[in-house]
Amino acid sequence: MKNPSTWEAFFDAHAPVYEENVFTKNTIREVDFLVAELSLGAGASVLDVGCGTGRHSIELARRGYAVTGLDLSAEMLAQASANARRASVEVTWIRSDATRFSLPGRFDAAICLCEGAFGLLGAGDDPIGQPLSILRNISGSLKPPAKAIFTVLNGAAMLRRHTNEDVAEGRFDPLALVASSKHPPREQAAPIELRERAFLPTELILLFRLADMAVLNIWGGTAGNWGKRPVDLDEMEIMIVARKGAERSDADDAWMSPCSRP
Repeated sequence: MKNPSTWEAFFDAHAPVYEENVFTKNTIREVDFLVAELSLGAGASVLDVGCGTGRHSIELARRGYAVTGLDLSAEMLAQASANARRASVEVTWIRSDATRFSLPGRFDAAICLCEGAFGLLGAGDDPIGQPLSILRNISGSLKPPAKAIFTVLNGAAMLRRHTNEDVAEGRFDPLALVASSKHPPREQAAPIELRERAFLPTELILLFRLADMAVLNIWGGTAGNWGKRPVDLDEMEIMIVARKGAERSDADDAWMSPCSRP
């Protein structure tokens, strides 16, 4: 990684202040939710893709799970490692691009949360190929029929938020659901040009199937407001609960209902 991507540069600079974000303040409740929904048994192995400073990884390790955290940013992982030492827990940290990793073992569950990887596009990334690569890598790391939980940007909210002027001026591509913006990674830092991809439920179903994963539920997934509830059109994030193995079952149709099954 000699030439850092825009997102790598952003998160390297953002790492020291990442945990000041308001969405990082619900870790205990979020991990309670993850443990229950992933049906984690004692000592289960969990892969955390886009782990950032390790808040979910570390809390899972504190509860006795064998956790591997993977992230693109060396500085985020440095913060994560320091946080784990302070918490007196062990987590395996791996620096890798989520679109390119391959791990030798197989995990009992996986998480990819808070746009830590999925849908964060580099300058030349394909808006279909990039998320599909991440899904295939995560799927290939799971033991069937392991479950995985993702939170991704809500395409409905992105469409409702942007205007025809945004399209004309290149800030929003409605065909790819990609928003482009310049954002400073921390106070007084120079802005970095970023591309973010949002998703609609129907395309998520197809992408997961292509990666040999079956979607079990799609719920509102905005940080701080997780729950087994319908997606609000204006909320920032969608949650996907999926299972390794794309064979269909009654549960695969749950996404079609506005109140998908718990």
